[in-house]
Amino acid sequence: MLAQLDTPTRAIFHNLAPWMQVVFYIAGGLACAVFAWGFWRRIRKYRRGRAEPRFDRLGARLGRACVTILGNTTVRRGDALGGWAHTLILWGFLVLFIGTCIVALDHDVLRWFGWKLLQGNFYLGFSAILDVFGVLFLAGLLAMLVRRSVLRPKALDYRRADPHNEACDRSGFATDDAIFLWLLLLIGVTGYAVEALRIAQGMPEFERWSPVGYALAHAASGFSATTKVDGHLWSWWIHGLLVLLFVAYVPFSKMMHIFTDAANLVFHDANAGRRLPAPPSTPGYRRITDFTWKELLDFDACTKCGRCHVACPANAAGTTLSPRDLILDLRTFANTALGTPEWLPQRFGTASRWPTATDPAAVDVAADVIRPETLWSCTTCLACVEACPVGIEHLTSIVQMRRNLVDQSLLDDNLQSALRSLGDYGNSFGESAKKRARWTKGLPFPVKDARKTAVEYLWFVGDFASYDPRVQELSRKVATVLHGAGVDFGLLHDAERNSGNDVRRVGEEGLFEMLAEENIEALRGAEFRAIVTTDPHSYNALRNEYPALGAQFPVQHYSELLAERIAAGSLHFPRRLGHRATYHDPCYLARYNRQVDAPRAVMRAVGVQLIEMPRCKTETFCCGAGGGRIWMDTSNEQRRTSEQRIEEALALGDVRYFVTACPKDYAMYTDAVNSLGCRDRLQVVDLIELVGEALEDGTA
Repeated sequence: MLAQLDTPTRAIFHNLAPWMQVVFYIAGGLACAVFAWGFWRRIRKYRRGRAEPRFDRLGARLGRACVTILGNTTVRRGDALGGWAHTLILWGFLVLFIGTCIVALDHDVLRWFGWKLLQGNFYLGFSAILDVFGVLFLAGLLAMLVRRSVLRPKALDYRRADPHNEACDRSGFATDDAIFLWLLLLIGVTGYAVEALRIAQGMPEFERWSPVGYALAHAASGFSATTKVDGHLWSWWIHGLLVLLFVAYVPFSKMMHIFTDAANLVFHDANAGRRLPAPPSTPGYRRITDFTWKELLDFDACTKCGRCHVACPANAAGTTLSPRDLILDLRTFANTALGTPEWLPQRFGTASRWPTATDPAAVDVAADVIRPETLWSCTTCLACVEACPVGIEHLTSIVQMRRNLVDQSLLDDNLQSALRSLGDYGNSFGESAKKRARWTKGLPFPVKDARKTAVEYLWFVGDFASYDPRVQELSRKVATVLHGAGVDFGLLHDAERNSGNDVRRVGEEGLFEMLAEENIEALRGAEFRAIVTTDPHSYNALRNEYPALGAQFPVQHYSELLAERIAAGSLHFPRRLGHRATYHDPCYLARYNRQVDAPRAVMRAVGVQLIEMPRCKTETFCCGAGGGRIWMDTSNEQRRTSEQRIEEALALGDVRYFVTACPKDYAMYTDAVNSLGCRDRLQVVDLIELVGEALEDGTA
């Protein structure tokens, strides 16, 4: 039995004979060797990816990642229970790990120099902190267990979007998840058992500073001395071996996310998707080794949380695309082809159409691993990147594989026709450039040509606002309001081309560069202070893509310009509308460029009562038009996202107006309302229509 001690401390290997300690150190060395071997195989895999410069501003990157990781901000966003459970697990794990390192330092290093940390007041504080955080750790694990086994949120349903002929077995994923949770839970429980049975052998008063262990020891005080010693010895070995199993298992399991997620957050590009990288020396990605080391790291960083899966509009539409499945399929193939197999992977049967070859040079990842119809389903809305808590950049990988498909002409006829029109005419409608400004005819004032006359604002109109009959009237309203508000603006007229934003996301890099160069030349030939556009797609290209081509211009969405004029007092509204309305945030305005306030400020100014939909601002849903989908055959959609969005608005109740601020949105949602037959209940209007109505006659 333990003697009562005057100085608070404890023996590290209490009850363990010297030979047992030797065995433990040998087992620990083997576990560390297995860990190092598995870890090195991961590093070796990443080194087979293409080089990518992500080591700039490393200090700032590390600082940002530490704030994100320690605050658990991205994990808590959008999932309160899962986020807080993860926070408890994270902090409990970190504190217990640090405590274990202190024990190792004290026993294996400092004692040889005659120093001892774990004694006196330091030991008392050490004991209290570890006991409390141990409880938090177990509480987080239990909450996560309830979430997975009882609540079962949709995000954790591992069923595929593409069933692979029902020949894909993902039971390994569920098994790996269970091992991860139960192993940590058993480590935590056995840790308290070791502590309680150690304290119970002497019940020293100072061990009250281990409140949980002391309480459990008090409960076990009725055991015989032999039972306490034997129980302590058995629980110590069970706990110790579970810890070593955890260490060895990490590089071959979901547990590796402890390292891959941290690294991924360090090297994450905050502009991923907004500003696409140039293609590599090959036209897009064909082989698994065409991916960069960061993209291979992306695949390993996925924890299968499913947030991208439930956020994806293509998945909601019933297509074969799930960002989660795409990343996991690329990981499975990369691990097989590059020699780092998982112990519990997803498995494909012979009927699944999964590629049987594992030679990295023999398999076309865009045609055989993911497949064209899946890649073409993406709307490039960036919801997957926004939802991901660990910095995975799904969109760049999708676009790079699309570039490969374009190079092989593996695209549908509608898209091919649109790209041909864009190349021949500079617009997707196949109309003459001379007709681009025809919508201005009939206006009671001339619209300036910014190539001939200096203007304050150059209005980059965009294809839909110029050519689509459904949207041309809105363009006339914008021109009328701007003119009435005294805004000095002009157009490029027939020199304007499609901005190339969606062309680039389709994967037609050469056509994007041609369109961008023609626009840049025209812009440089005009004299203006800033660009304004009604098209969020053009807004993104001008703001985020063109600077890499040497063209940096100040760019505003028209809602920003209106909000500025209202705030400055130069735009007044004679009447307050009093409408009850909901607003759809365009993906390329809200999620891509974080502009959510200006349209709402304009609606407030005209007296609109805004009723928000559940998915709004940077978590907005997609109309389904982006990424070139508006030019494609969409018959693979079981439920159009535009119709789902209208149904979401109808569910709000007494809302009469569905407000948009994007020409493509206006076209898509007008069609959706007509298709659903609910025009008598909900009217699709552009923001400018509300402004025009509040101005009565269109003048300020």
